[in-house]
Amino acid sequence: MARKSSRDRMTNEINAGAMADIAFLLLIFFLVTTTIVEDRGILVRLPPWSDEEPDITQLNERNVFSILVNAQNQLLVRGEPARVPDLRDRAKEFIMNPMDDPTLSESPQRAIISLRNDRGTNYETYLEIYNEIMGAYNELRDEFSLQRFGSTYDNLDLEQRRVVREEIPMIISEAEPTEFGEEG
Repeated sequence: MARKSSRDRMTNEINAGAMADIAFLLLIFFLVTTTIVEDRGILVRLPPWSDEEPDITQLNERNVFSILVNAQNQLLVRGEPARVPDLRDRAKEFIMNPMDDPTLSESPQRAIISLRNDRGTNYETYLEIYNEIMGAYNELRDEFSLQRFGSTYDNLDLEQRRVVREEIPMIISEAEPTEFGEEG
């Protein structure tokens, strides 16, 4: 019997042809089963589009909480310089007017928060201000919900939420930004 050399033996090989098929099937599986998370941004319900001129009504200055932001990210709230951290408390006080101050809003249903910024305003500053305004409304709605229904706003049913939204409507007016560096 002839001796077999190590060269004559069959070498152990892995069939790589099936590997490509398996990798392709795994790729398809993950593409089909993976969900892509979308950035939501700021959830704001915009008014319906209309070609008609808007009805300009006279607003009582008392009911408007105006916030102006310049290109240097400085705030002017109701004509006075302000800081972003103070904005939430000031907005809550303006909306609810607990002491019946004649310079604050007549009622939460009439309170309007007007936000106007400069085109040079940092997006971070804009978001901080918007978050403070939304936070003020969320806190007021939670307080009202706890007082009226004994639960936070998020835990209410749809009908109870509707009642809270009617009592404390979120009315935010965003004016068109001014040109870079233009004041007023």
